[in-house]
Amino acid sequence: MSKILLMTLSLCTVIILNVIASFFSLNGNTTGEITNRLPMLFLPADYVLVVCWLIYMALFFWIFKFNKTFHEMSSAHQNRFTFLFVLSSLLHIAWIFLWHFELFTGTLIAKIALLIVLLIFYGSFPKRDNLLTGRAPISLLTGWIFITTIENVSYFLMIHGWSGLGLSDPLWTVIFLTISTAFALHFMYHYKDYVMNLVFVWVFIGIAVRNGIEELFISAAAIFLSAVIITCIFLFSGRRVEQ
Repeated sequence: MSKILLMTLSLCTVIILNVIASFFSLNGNTTGEITNRLPMLFLPADYVLVVCWLIYMALFFWIFKFNKTFHEMSSAHQNRFTFLFVLSSLLHIAWIFLWHFELFTGTLIAKIALLIVLLIFYGSFPKRDNLLTGRAPISLLTGWIFITTIENVSYFLMIHGWSGLGLSDPLWTVIFLTISTAFALHFMYHYKDYVMNLVFVWVFIGIAVRNGIEELFISAAAIFLSAVIITCIFLFSGRRVEQ
């Protein structure tokens, strides 16, 4: 029971801090105010953030089901899941504070560490376990954190005056979109992970909406890569995946 309580409290802390940071202020700024200081192109429209609430609800449901099956698991399994869940929450909390105190090198380190922890967490499930009671909530979170890691990298480079190696910002944005697509399709091909791939489609459409006709190259690429992901979902749907 203490493990369940620890996971619940850590998730609640993440949610409360996100609400304060997003809708009120933390250290004098909201999360969006800091983000919008730079003209980032790899950034979705605000409505896309609705997915965060879906992720939170899915994680609460996962904890609830974990509690129901808790006694069927080995002690090692219980400890691994609890440790990874709480560690991911602590890294998320660290990122929020680092971001609002404008320690951007620290934010990048925290975000990459969070992504690594989530990938380890993801790999703790059987390959075919794509149910809401299994890996699906972690898939949602991992997909979202990958996207926000790319955003963090982009912001970090811009704030340090990166020249882009002679390439334009729109071209780098399309490169980031392509890298994200490759990441998503890896999990579609090897794990038949529809959930994670739909997160990428949702974000890509949001990027197209935000950029609109002003950055038509980016918008067209985002829509095209969304179509690629959706097509691959259907193409890989019949592929057999090992346990």
